[in-house]
Amino acid sequence: MTLAIAAMSFSMLYPIAVTFLNSFKSVVDVNSFPPKLLPREWIWSNFREGWNFLKLPIFMRNSFYIFAGSLVVTVLAVGGAAFALSKLNLPYRKAIFFFFLMTLFIPPSTYIVPNFVNLKDLGLMNSYFAFWLPAGASAFNMLLLKSFFDGINNEIFEASRIDGASNWYGFTRIALPLALPIISTLAIFLFSSAWNDWFWPSLVMHGDNHYPVSTAIYKQVIAARGLKLNVKFAILTMVAIPPMIIFLVFQRFIMRGLHLGGVKG
Repeated sequence: MTLAIAAMSFSMLYPIAVTFLNSFKSVVDVNSFPPKLLPREWIWSNFREGWNFLKLPIFMRNSFYIFAGSLVVTVLAVGGAAFALSKLNLPYRKAIFFFFLMTLFIPPSTYIVPNFVNLKDLGLMNSYFAFWLPAGASAFNMLLLKSFFDGINNEIFEASRIDGASNWYGFTRIALPLALPIISTLAIFLFSSAWNDWFWPSLVMHGDNHYPVSTAIYKQVIAARGLKLNVKFAILTMVAIPPMIIFLVFQRFIMRGLHLGGVKG
């Protein structure tokens, strides 16, 4: 088991290490054969050249806008729907829930064209709403949130209603604070999607100033022929650092939220 885990860890960490170390090499050192893992000379100017070649702050800002808006829409719209299906006495709520679950069996590639046509008819092309609106219709995220809300004791909400609290108060002041672990997990998923997806942004966004990071990397770095290979690795290294930081930050919130939920339970 230890050998299997070590082999899996090596297979995942090796490409990251190669990308990181090649960003410090010269062009000759990167193209040398047989390849060497460590650079002969550490060249830090590759990062400055890559930073000047690509408008990374603009593209990173666009990705963060997509992530922040998708997270807000997911918490309010999808979270509200999950709370209603879990804690409110809605008519035919089981049928409604199974209807949403049925959409999970539809391949995502089949509704790319309908989403594109709808956004075009609504005049939302080249807009961040082209990412935020689909985020409010995620059946998978609603399934995760509803499963978490189902585990919260109903007596808490009944006591709040006796004291005169509304359903909105129970959702925002009781359910959401308790749902911090699952919201943190969804935040990691949403950030990964906003940071790594390049196909959908290339369809709905037009112009270099509106591209997120992955689309800009694909169009201006991977497909670039006049850019030196070591500078490409430097750009890829700079782009790979923020997701690692975001994951470590939200992982801390997940662990703290689980401990809080265990104490309250």
